[in-house]
Amino acid sequence: MAASEGALAGIRVLELANFMAGPFCGMLLADMGAEVIKVENPAVGDYTRTTPPFVNGESAGFLTLNRNKKSVTLNLKSPEGKALFLELAATADVILENFRPGTMTDLGIDYEAVRAVKPDVIYCSASGFGQTGPYSQRPGFDLILQGMSGIMSITGEPEGAPVKVGVPIADLTCALFGSYAILTAYVARQKTGRGQYVDLSLFESAVALGVWETSGYFATGEVPGRLGSAHRVSAPYQAFRTKDGYITLGATTPNQWPHLCRAIGKPELEHDPRFATNADRKANEQALAELIESVLVTEDSQHWLTLFEPHFPCGLLNTYAQVLADPHLQVRGFLLEMEHPKAGAVRSTGFVPKLSETPARVYRPAPVLGQHNEEILGQIGKGADAVQALKAAGVI
Repeated sequence: MAASEGALAGIRVLELANFMAGPFCGMLLADMGAEVIKVENPAVGDYTRTTPPFVNGESAGFLTLNRNKKSVTLNLKSPEGKALFLELAATADVILENFRPGTMTDLGIDYEAVRAVKPDVIYCSASGFGQTGPYSQRPGFDLILQGMSGIMSITGEPEGAPVKVGVPIADLTCALFGSYAILTAYVARQKTGRGQYVDLSLFESAVALGVWETSGYFATGEVPGRLGSAHRVSAPYQAFRTKDGYITLGATTPNQWPHLCRAIGKPELEHDPRFATNADRKANEQALAELIESVLVTEDSQHWLTLFEPHFPCGLLNTYAQVLADPHLQVRGFLLEMEHPKAGAVRSTGFVPKLSETPARVYRPAPVLGQHNEEILGQIGKGADAVQALKAAGVI
């Protein structure tokens, strides 16, 4: 399937981004057929290129985050690089950047500068704290935002230290909001003919995830704390230790709870007043968890999974080695393999949305640095000799 057949075919995105939020957002658009051109520093490119582990010298993380994209190198601090960028911007629908507020203005390629050459451009800026406000100039790495957003205050065991979520949840959520915002702006442009500026904040993206926590605090004034793997309002709903590992289960409804009591050989719990309703079970959650786990540790996880699965949601607590060998993901086509010119065969996770008419595809592997200089610059009238001269001058 050619890129021109993708649902977002015909949308050109210039991505000026490092690490996670911007590149993940750009990847989501590229997977659906948008032409995403990474505009990279000629010396090092996206900093993710330097992060281990490496496959034949190529960063494994970069290879996944930047599939389906093209790479152009521009020294944006040089007058020639800035001029070339604005020429490219005049051909683009979307500019996507995730630098600290003010950086693009300093380079002379901010929203107003681009709008002068492309009046209907959609210009999306992702930063730690947004373009305005007292924190706007602070650097905003995912760890910092997990702490400031409250996420770390509710993650970990009740008596333990705060723990960050294992994946960069603030970055990834911001990227998801970014793709949603860009496509919303694009639909609006189809109706009005006008572009717009999109201001994204990792801080707000992370705070927005605390639905139970913020709504509960507004309602009661109680500050939510750490719950381990337990749920904020329901029980039993957590991970339990077994003979050989852990199993997760949620038996919270009036129909599910009796099944759990019988399955663990304790039917009397169904009529125990401490556990009569979900609210009662939540109020006595620790005692309930100890009762359940005292039984589960007598058998292995697979035994309990087989017993529980017909009656209520449950699952094994997998390592990533187990996850990536899961036959369900294989059948669903979620795990991909693509051929890269330097790294060879590269495996990665695939596409979450499965569209029946316009599915996401791998159109090309992640680019090597500057791989598409001649192709893209040629489209704005720079022939092979001009490209070589730009390279010799350090502009590309």
